[in-house]
Amino acid sequence: MTDRIGAPGTGISRREFLAATGGTSAVALAGCTAPAGDTPSATETIANTEQQRDVQSDLPKTSPPEIVDATEQGGEVTLKSTPAVHDVHPVDTMGGPVQLPRVWAFQAGDGAPSVPGPIVRTKEGEDVEVTLDNTEGKRPHTLHFHGTRKAWADDGVPTTTGIRVDPGEKHTYTIPANVPGTHVYHCHYQTHRHIDMGMYGIFRVDPEGYEPADKEYFMTVKDWDSRLNRKMAGENVDYSPRSRNPDIFTINGKSAPRTLHPEDGSPIIVEQGDTVRVHYCNNGYMNHPLHIHNHRFRRIEKDGGQIPEVAQHEMDITDIAPAERHTIEFEADAEPGIYLMHCHKVNHVMNGSYYPGGMLTGVVYKEAMDTDIFGKLMEYAGYEA
Repeated sequence: MTDRIGAPGTGISRREFLAATGGTSAVALAGCTAPAGDTPSATETIANTEQQRDVQSDLPKTSPPEIVDATEQGGEVTLKSTPAVHDVHPVDTMGGPVQLPRVWAFQAGDGAPSVPGPIVRTKEGEDVEVTLDNTEGKRPHTLHFHGTRKAWADDGVPTTTGIRVDPGEKHTYTIPANVPGTHVYHCHYQTHRHIDMGMYGIFRVDPEGYEPADKEYFMTVKDWDSRLNRKMAGENVDYSPRSRNPDIFTINGKSAPRTLHPEDGSPIIVEQGDTVRVHYCNNGYMNHPLHIHNHRFRRIEKDGGQIPEVAQHEMDITDIAPAERHTIEFEADAEPGIYLMHCHKVNHVMNGSYYPGGMLTGVVYKEAMDTDIFGKLMEYAGYEA
């Protein structure tokens, strides 16, 4: 069992979490008293037939994305894509269960497949050799990294470089760490399809002399049209990227309330007085105005560029376009409690026709984890201590 609690980053340990809850979440059993609602679940439009389940029975389930420290691995990282089943919210609460029955998940080396893919982290000046291992693949792929100035051959676009990684092949890209900041990577072969199948992740280059915040987290938002994933799983549905109509909205691959699950989700866990830094990435195809309740933050980076202090100002919402990256920073100076972080397009905060759900998580103060309401939220999220 993982010791990581909270979103990818510098959360608290599982031991600290259990001590902080004071036992309120320890009795939470998945779906025992959580509201199921009277509205249709999201999976009424994402139903799995017996035939589909048989096809998927041998596929792995995805895990939360891991942070891969390229420096610790001698500057070498291997990524491969694995067909998997992705549980967006697996519990019968708040419009669930929600599932993408087929994704193409990245995994690093022998790690677990995940959607989003692993967070590849390095330091300014410490370039990374990224090998795309497609030896067991069934379709061509490439890797394209945003925000880094690289050689033409390493751009990852098959139509302009002539390089693609076919099934049975490997290819190594040299990715210079010459643009500090938070970036994204994704497959650039049939991009309109492969990103929507889950082939995306975060690339982080810490600037020289980087000083981390007290708490630091990574957040990737994404909109999905589940018809594509269902079609790739064998369901008889019509899908065209020209008529894409998203019906699932995720943070780090999960929809609320699963986003609040301490191990499978991405709560922003803080302690009063912390300086908190969140690296937002948008790997979807729609803008998402991201809002945090009861806190004022400053946007300190955009697309790898440092924003001069004179240009920073306090705000509580940042609108992030497709492929954009925003890094925000705030002080955990509110009354200890549980405060939402969500897209402010309200239909993006739904599971099917159930509200709330979707692209929503929370700023959770450690000091508020021993409350009854936090215990209830753990029930809704399906947390079992």
